[in-house]
Amino acid sequence: MCGISGEARFDGSPPDADAVLRMNEALRSRGPDGEGAWDCGWVALGHRRLTVIDLSDAGGQPMVREDLGLAVVFNGCIYNYPQLREQLRAAGHTFHSTSDTEVILVAYAEWGEDFVDHLVGMFAVGLVDRTRRRLVLARDRLGIKPLYLAERPGRLRFASTLPALLAAGDVDTSVDPVALHHYLSWHSIVPAPRTILRGVRKLPPATVRVVEADGRSRERVYWRPDYVRDSAHAGWDAGDWQDAVGEALRTAVRRRLVADVPVGVLLSGGLDSSLIVALLAEAGQERVRTFSIGFDSRGDEAGDEFHYSDLVARAYDTDHQRIRLADDDLVPAVRRTVAAMTEPMGSHDVVAFHLLCEQVAAHVKVAQSGQGADEVFAGYGYHQPMATVPRVDAARRFADAFFDRDHAELSRVVGFPVPDVDASRDLVVADLAAPGADTALDAVLRLDTHLMLPDDPVKRVDSMSMAWGLEVRTPFLDQDLVALAAACPPEHKVAQGGKGVLKEIARQVLSAEVVDRPKGYFPVPALRNVDGPLRELVTEALRAPAARERALFRPEYVEELLAEPDRAQAAAGSNKLWQLGLLELWLQTHGVR
Repeated sequence: MCGISGEARFDGSPPDADAVLRMNEALRSRGPDGEGAWDCGWVALGHRRLTVIDLSDAGGQPMVREDLGLAVVFNGCIYNYPQLREQLRAAGHTFHSTSDTEVILVAYAEWGEDFVDHLVGMFAVGLVDRTRRRLVLARDRLGIKPLYLAERPGRLRFASTLPALLAAGDVDTSVDPVALHHYLSWHSIVPAPRTILRGVRKLPPATVRVVEADGRSRERVYWRPDYVRDSAHAGWDAGDWQDAVGEALRTAVRRRLVADVPVGVLLSGGLDSSLIVALLAEAGQERVRTFSIGFDSRGDEAGDEFHYSDLVARAYDTDHQRIRLADDDLVPAVRRTVAAMTEPMGSHDVVAFHLLCEQVAAHVKVAQSGQGADEVFAGYGYHQPMATVPRVDAARRFADAFFDRDHAELSRVVGFPVPDVDASRDLVVADLAAPGADTALDAVLRLDTHLMLPDDPVKRVDSMSMAWGLEVRTPFLDQDLVALAAACPPEHKVAQGGKGVLKEIARQVLSAEVVDRPKGYFPVPALRNVDGPLRELVTEALRAPAARERALFRPEYVEELLAEPDRAQAAAGSNKLWQLGLLELWLQTHGVR
């Protein structure tokens, strides 16, 4: 885990070394253990290091192999790097470190642009091929590791976070109206390649971009599983799918133990993180460090799930730590959390995750977490009805369940004329109608997993954990597990109220009380309700001079939400007032004018 940055020039000018240094400094929290820089005349690379594999200086970056004519910066972890190293050694290659970074370099030397097809892991890569005079940018299959881009005539910059690009300067910081449409429609999600700012884009997941020294570039998507039934699985019954998914999940959990430091678990007490703990114990891991967080309750709304996390911790004798925080801890943390956001994130639990990662990072550098299971295995409430919806009705039913606002309401929200084109619905319609999905639910799970997930829970996990130099690994987003789940008949996923196949696997290792508990979400009552000091903070941001000058939102709509808080609730527990205030707070925090 690290922070990476770089600049390529196509106009004959040297790259701006000072701009790369500014990006590096902005990425300090992602890599507190070291830094490095390198340039070759038309490309400069920067790196901040978090030591997890090969703790020696030999694993430092930017890593350069003069004999291969290659240099690389890399953020993430390649879980199959030991196997790849042996395969590459057998092909005649040599190594000077035990790091996964060097495996990436040698894999490119052996397979060229197809090197990504051999990598199992999470990664964002910037690789310079000095012989061919090209820059190769690549992102992992599920978008777990971010890669932001800012282009100007004659120049391309890239970095692990959007604020790092802002630190470099010369970025068009006007708000992208289509991105704003997405943000206000989908609980603050802005899918790749867009970001909320016109001048910054994201490399989409599962994408390789090759940039030539003259500025020409091309992209290819190297992985996208079909959500169709595979003849190889013909005749499988529910038990066969449970066995196959269980084995794939066990492999995913074992893969994410690769490290030269201890690996803990973020244990919420829900099915997904509890199953990870159980499978780690089954794999022989003893006294695993586990962490749970809780907050003050509000009325009938509980602020923690300690009952369930305690059950799992006792059952598997983990080295467990409860972290309890009061409401008074939350509001001061909001500004720090917003500063850590690589993009504005309106989910009410982002602040809680930031606080959790702060505590966990004091004890371990690496932790596994259960993010992704709901998207991959149909765990959300709107997934169950989709199992009986005709494919032609998928977009309408999804919009009814998922959208915070329709296109008509947006004209009442934003402070400028809304185009006639319903950009958010059009994107959903096109994605759901694309070939490669057998049923409406298949299409929705594909959209959730490959379009929405990278810019909601995945982005939240990366931003909040890396703000404290904590590497979080997500077994449920293992590429082989996701591909297998895509082929799994939907009825096995929506069974038992959702995630049926996972629940049957869990029954082998967890108590019924944990498996059959009501589905919970990260409980943060004070943030869900946006009241008290938090409402004051939101009000201040929305009424600030910068907000009035920007005029993103109609003042009468803002005042309506402030006056009638019950109207602020939206789909999936999101809060319309918090969405608006969070966006303004993020723009102001990061100096966007």
